[in-house]
Amino acid sequence: MTNRRAAEPYAPGSTQSLPLEPLTRNRATPTGPGAPEQGLTRRAVRHFSLVGIVWDDPAAELHGRVQVRTRAAGTGTWSGWQDVETHNSDHAADPYTPESTAGRVRGATAPLWVGDSDGVELRVRSEPESAEADSAHHGTGTRTLPAAPPLPSGLRLELVDPGEGASSPGAPADSPRTGGLNAETSAATETSAVNADLAPLGAVEIPALNRAGTEQEFLALNAGELTEQQRARPYIGPRPRIVTRRGWGAAEGLRERGFRYTKKVKAAFVHHTASGNNYRCSQVPSLIRSIYRYHVRSMGWRDIGYNFVIDKCGKIYEGRAGGVARPVLGAHTLGFNNNSMGIAVLGSYGAKKPSAAAVRAVARLTAWKLGLYGVNPRGKTYLKSGGSNLHRKGKKVRLNVISGHRDGFKTECPGWKLYSKLGSARSKAARYQGR
Repeated sequence: MTNRRAAEPYAPGSTQSLPLEPLTRNRATPTGPGAPEQGLTRRAVRHFSLVGIVWDDPAAELHGRVQVRTRAAGTGTWSGWQDVETHNSDHAADPYTPESTAGRVRGATAPLWVGDSDGVELRVRSEPESAEADSAHHGTGTRTLPAAPPLPSGLRLELVDPGEGASSPGAPADSPRTGGLNAETSAATETSAVNADLAPLGAVEIPALNRAGTEQEFLALNAGELTEQQRARPYIGPRPRIVTRRGWGAAEGLRERGFRYTKKVKAAFVHHTASGNNYRCSQVPSLIRSIYRYHVRSMGWRDIGYNFVIDKCGKIYEGRAGGVARPVLGAHTLGFNNNSMGIAVLGSYGAKKPSAAAVRAVARLTAWKLGLYGVNPRGKTYLKSGGSNLHRKGKKVRLNVISGHRDGFKTECPGWKLYSKLGSARSKAARYQGR
């Protein structure tokens, strides 16, 4: 991609996009033989709360290490170096779909939440995929380091300010993709209307409903489409409380207009956002707004990729627009977005255990949403692969109804500590459904 967009003019709810520069080798930033290194020297910038790296070719991978340090706004204190998760291409729309082939899509790292900051320093180092490789030693028994691959072209640092949120009284509106305030208002009304069966227009949350009430609501809304067995035993978990897009302050003018759906929901893929665990639950609306902006403005997706987001306090948030009860087509599990939903737990769970509240929220959400489609959370299902690095295109893959991202794509997501809790989530979800 040659026609890069310029950085947006600064406003609360905007993105600074800074091209990376070659770094001079020195003791502070050592490089291996011939390993390219780019970054940015320490500098003051406008306020931001989330960082990520993007590049031109969405199919290119960044093999190496990305580290950033930031200056806290107000105190002037610099953080230590923090690693940014480099492999993010596995969270994406399926290959050859309109969303994946849009000319605006870019390669990207995972985002990292750093909190309100006004200074940044960055280094991106290319590294071989393995630390050692056998050399053509001709009987010498020696080993040499493989050459470091080139870094992707067009590397840019994205500094995201989440803004105050579109639902905050008097908050400045985030710049819409097209149109102005009328387009923003129209998009917000459209987004709220698809949840009208569950909450009033413009509601900031969809209230929780007990199991009996949930079953009655389901039967009333689907009376003419159910079998006698479904009417007798719906097996739907109680509807959990869900914060709507209005509730977390989504600027609806950012996303592409309209909604896209798949046929049904047969499976749920659990993810982590790899955005770090250094957030307070009171900051979550800002964090989600930042990820939303990063997915849409920096990565070029039509909307936030996940169908739902869960924080470490166990609160559930509506993700991609289209209606929380509907089979909204997401961009969360490359190759397996059709007939599935994506649930992202905010944080990084390779080494840290997820909270009991977050695991319980996964169970409550899946018990309800999968129950709407007659699916047993403890069961197995088949999904046809759209193509991934683990399953070829067209292959029918047998999966747990509640799976981890790594079951569909060769990735560390959702982190081993969260992945190991999915058995517990399946059992809890089945119990919530009355099975």
